[in-house]
Amino acid sequence: MAASSISHPDRKAPAAIILAAGKGTRMKSDLPKVVHPVGGRAMVCAVVDACLEAGCERIVVVVGYKQELVRESLATYTGIEFAVQTEQLGTGHAVRASEHLFSREKLEPGHDAFVLCGDGPLIRASTLRTVLTRHRQTGASATLATSVIDDPSGYGRIVRDGSGGFVAIVEQKNATSDQLAIREVNPSYYCFDVQSLFGALDRVDRNALTGEYYITDTPSLLMADGRRVEVIDAVPPSDVLSINTLEDLANVDSIFRARSGATNTSGARA
Repeated sequence: MAASSISHPDRKAPAAIILAAGKGTRMKSDLPKVVHPVGGRAMVCAVVDACLEAGCERIVVVVGYKQELVRESLATYTGIEFAVQTEQLGTGHAVRASEHLFSREKLEPGHDAFVLCGDGPLIRASTLRTVLTRHRQTGASATLATSVIDDPSGYGRIVRDGSGGFVAIVEQKNATSDQLAIREVNPSYYCFDVQSLFGALDRVDRNALTGEYYITDTPSLLMADGRRVEVIDAVPPSDVLSINTLEDLANVDSIFRARSGATNTSGARA
């Protein structure tokens, strides 16, 4: 059962957009990445569970590669909605694939949506609640949850101003030597006002190097519009572990089982 959403007189219960269209080429498997098991179930299930526990009343899963397997892995849930990303053109493109499902929310104020990755099964509902609370208390158009980790290699760095406010997300390949020393990273936990999200995505340019559209471009666009973007160090470092290889998968599975008490491959809890 979903927990009650955080109360705010002008806001509705949040939605969640979960990105689950990728293949995961380094997994040495033909399965979609999010279908690989963690705790005895497809890893995307843990992300859905966290969203429901945090009070999300709508869950939209963006699927693509072998989408039938992702849909099958979520068949035990009721009310899951699916959007299809027909080409792999980046995270911004993936979120835009869900836009038609938010036509009503785009026309009226008061709607929030998390944007999360389906391959992050160590996500906690408590983290999502913390993000949503900051988002609503500050009236932000976008709120990013960050993490401070010992080895930030490979992650986008969070650049703040002298007052601790958000300046930009800088990808590692574009970072200066000073920025590379930043240990606060972007683990891809976002909360957006729905109108602001899709309004900004309409203006995201295709990356000249990769040909993709990135969700990470939206906060800067919103800042340029004079909108508020909040950043909060809310993600425990242990939750940031990436799953890119079968070794990573085994490591995350072990942590997940130790945390949740999952003890068998059926998904039953001890």
